[in-house]
Amino acid sequence: MTRDEKTALIQELAQALSEASGFYLVHLGPLNAEETLKLRRTFYEKGLRIRVVKNTLLHKALQAAGIAEAEAFAPALHQSTALILCTADVKVPAQALQDFQKELKKDYPAFKAAYVEEAAFVGAQYLDALLRFKTKNELLGELIARLQSPIQQLLGSLQSGGHTLAGVLKTLSER
Repeated sequence: MTRDEKTALIQELAQALSEASGFYLVHLGPLNAEETLKLRRTFYEKGLRIRVVKNTLLHKALQAAGIAEAEAFAPALHQSTALILCTADVKVPAQALQDFQKELKKDYPAFKAAYVEEAAFVGAQYLDALLRFKTKNELLGELIARLQSPIQQLLGSLQSGGHTLAGVLKTLSER
């Protein structure tokens, strides 16, 4: 690969990284060709792009994309690295990885790192945390529901009280 090709690839990766809402780094490990193809299809069906990249080029692309946590990914940039870009829900790649590992009954593809909501998660121990991760929209939905709850309870109490009062008045008028 020539220097110009490497520069073009770094720029292409940097643009893709800056446009994505998050990304995951995984090690495909000893997956054979059939399993790798199945993994790519699974990810494609979920709207995810997966690409094997050279670690040095990825490191330069992270810096070129202006990712503040670029240096935090240095421990994860060893062995072979597959880059998974996510555009919508950042939990989808974590769920897809876990499902694929359960299906194959293997520890591969192995989670190496992720960049989600402008935070770096480096290490295999973070995969479970990313599965429980709540997005901004989920948190806003919960907040709105909690803010509406007291008002709804108050309205319900006032409405039921009106029915009770009307029932008492009707009973008294019948007597």
